Order: sequence, then structure tokens, then C-alpha cells
Amino acid sequence: MSATNYDLIVIGGGPAGYAAAIRAGQLGKKVACIEMERAGGTCLNWGCIPSKALLKSAELYTKMQHAEDFGFKCDKITVDFPKVVERSRGVADQMAKGIEFLFKKNKVEHIAGQGRVEAAGMVQIMSGKREGEFLTGTNILIATGCRARMLPDLKKDGKKIMTAREILDRRDLPKSCVVLGAGAIGMEFAYFMNAFGCEVTVLEMLDNVLPVEDEEVSKFVERQFKKQGVSVMTGTKAENIKTTRKGISLEAVKGDKKQKIEADSLLVAIGVTANMEGLLSGKVKLDMDRNYIKVDDHYRTSVRGIYAAGDIIGPPWLAHVATYEAVQAVNGMFGHGEPRPMLRFPGCTYCQPQVASIGMTEKQVKEKGIAHKIGKFPFTASGKAVAALASEGFVKLITAEKDGEILGAHITGSEATELIAEYGLAMELEATWEEIHGTIHAHPTLSEALMEAAAATHGEAIHI
Repeated sequence: MSATNYDLIVIGGGPAGYAAAIRAGQLGKKVACIEMERAGGTCLNWGCIPSKALLKSAELYTKMQHAEDFGFKCDKITVDFPKVVERSRGVADQMAKGIEFLFKKNKVEHIAGQGRVEAAGMVQIMSGKREGEFLTGTNILIATGCRARMLPDLKKDGKKIMTAREILDRRDLPKSCVVLGAGAIGMEFAYFMNAFGCEVTVLEMLDNVLPVEDEEVSKFVERQFKKQGVSVMTGTKAENIKTTRKGISLEAVKGDKKQKIEADSLLVAIGVTANMEGLLSGKVKLDMDRNYIKVDDHYRTSVRGIYAAGDIIGPPWLAHVATYEAVQAVNGMFGHGEPRPMLRFPGCTYCQPQVASIGMTEKQVKEKGIAHKIGKFPFTASGKAVAALASEGFVKLITAEKDGEILGAHITGSEATELIAEYGLAMELEATWEEIHGTIHAHPTLSEALMEAAAATHGEAIHI
């Protein structure tokens, strides 16, 4: 048995884990990062990054169907679907190499394998070339994240029953697919498959797609999906799911009505569950909340010297939130300033139209009884959007009536996920609608819509 001592041992190499390891390395600490798969974790290798490569291919293919609107005449465009997938895998590979380079640059020891916390200050490597080795360290940070949640009676096989992970590596596209769940993952893959010709049906138990978003945005996106040819069934449960010789069958249940649906594949996108299996020895007892690790404002667990950050501590399950938490945890544990509380964060969905938001929805503002004003600006009134053939969507800004504070911002349309950053910075700096309106935005740009929506809260928008 060998032992090596570290200032920080990180278990998990995803957006929380690698960010924590790199930040500790920047502070001159001796760091080890243990990851079962490749550096970058699920997000980089089997989630955020490769899925965005696939979505970009789908967006470009869709745009090419309107080549004549841009003045181009070309033969029918065909799709090499395996090439589309291979490109996405290449993007993930490139980014993983980037994380491996950053580990070396910051003197982080990267260990391939599974780590188990044996006690405060001790981790055993349970798999890989260094299986059986013990590491000792002053601090341990758990960042093992989450994986897709499956229904109890279903087993994924990568063809008939899939999660997002399996579809990311399929070299063939099913002719038909039922997507179970209309959150960000379900809607992104529904858009991707539909764009390339798959017959897609989306089933969502709640009343709206993207249920965490502003209701007006959700309803707009649902209408756009239906225009694109996606069948969307909200307020609907899936029952009697079975695999058949040809694919899958289920009953879509809405109230007293049942409809049998058959398809080649089923994509399960009903949420995530924490990666806790094999993580803790029987000697380590951490306080938990619904299978997620409980932490305090410094990301400390109930056991001294053990921290946790990212998806493993519960929602929101977002890569950028995980990175923020991890950096704050490391800064705090090594006395590099007090961890800053996370007051707000952007939520992004990368289908077309894109969706991005930060702060409260209109419903939440009303439930809190806050006097407010709403400004909206449609992209149909944006010269840049019309010129780019991307005029679907709008910007919606909610401000406090009393002092003009920004309470919530909601964007749906082209590049929404890029545009939301301006409102996020504005809220961080406590800017008002007047300060957004008073900031000169270049013309013509999509970002002008943010200024116009701010002006619209008080009837001062010029172009509507």
C-alpha cells in the first residue's frame, strides 16, 4: 500500500472537478484529480459540448433549406449522418485535450479511475492502472456529478431505449422517436432529430415545454416546434412502455384519453440522478438531501475536510453553475477570499429557437406581489434578425416599478444564449432599465433588442 499526500484531492473531472483542480493549481497547491473517464467529465465528453456540435449541424442544415432566400441556387443537399456524429466526437476530443493541457500547465495530477472516500483526508483509487493506491490529502472535493435518470422498469440498449449519452454516439438516425421529457435536453434532441428527418413526438407531464422558463416563452417555443413538424403533447404521461420487435410502444395518457404511440426509439430525458455509487466507504457518513450531498455556504459537507460542488449537491444542474461553485469552494478552503453566494444564473436551451433566461419569471414576480413593468421587443422588428432570416422570437424584460431594477430577463430566438450575458452582467451590477436603454448599442445588431426591450418597459422603444 502506497500513499501520496496532497493539499486537495478532487473526485470527478467534469466542469466542477476540473475547474476546482485547475484553480487550486493556480494557487500553487498540490492537487490530484480523479476521473473515471476522460478529462472534462460527462459534460465535455457526453453532454454539453458534443450536443452543441450536433445542434450546430442541424441548424446549418435547416438554414441550407432556405438557400434560395439568400440568393443561392444549389443541388439538393444530402446528409452524411455518421460524419455529423464523427465531427461532434472530434470536437469533444479536442476540448478534452485542452483540459489535459491545462492540468499539466497547472501541475494537476490527473488520475484515470474511480475514487472512493475512505475517511476524511483519505481516498482510495478503485479502478484503473493505479487501482488499490491510497491518496491522503488535507482537503477532498467531491464533484462526481449526475447521470441521466431512467424509469425503473426500462433498460437502455442504445437503439430502442436511449438517454442523451447513447444518442450522442449513434451513427444512424431512427426514423421515428418519442422523446420523454420536454426540459432542455429533451427539446434540444427533439430539434436535432427532427431537423434531420426523424419523426419526433415529445411527451411532457407538465403543462408546458421547458417548464422552468417563463410561460410566454414556453408557449412560443411549443408553437415553433409544431411548425417545424414536431408533435408536442403536454400534460401527458407515458404508460405501458414496451419494447417491440420493431421498436417501442406506449400509451400517451392525458386526462381520460389514451393514445397508443409506436416508434423506432424512445429517448428518456426525465432528469438526472446523483452519481453516489461506490463513492463513500461505509465509514464515511455525509448528510444528504434526496440523495444529494448537503453543503454549507462554503461548500463544506458535514464531515470536516470534505467538500462538494456541482451537480452532486443538487439543482440547478448546469455546467456553468458547477464551475462557479467549485471555484468558490477552492477559494474558500485555501483562504483566498470568502465564497461569493450565487444569487442568480442564466438558464440556456440550444434548440432553435434558442431560449435563455435569468432571474424571475412573470409568474414568480406576480406571486411575490412585486409591482413591476414588462417590456417586450420582437425580433421581427430587428433589422439584423430579418437580414439573417432569424426573425422568430422576442426579448422580454421584467423590471421593478419602484426603482427600475431588473427582476428577470427572457429571450427566445437566434443567439439568445449569447445575448443573455448582457442582462446577467446588468443584474450583477444592479443596473436599471434606464441604464440599459441609455447604453448605445451598435446598429444593426441583435443586441439592440435588449436595449429596445428595456425602453419598452416605459413605452420608450423606438422600433415598435
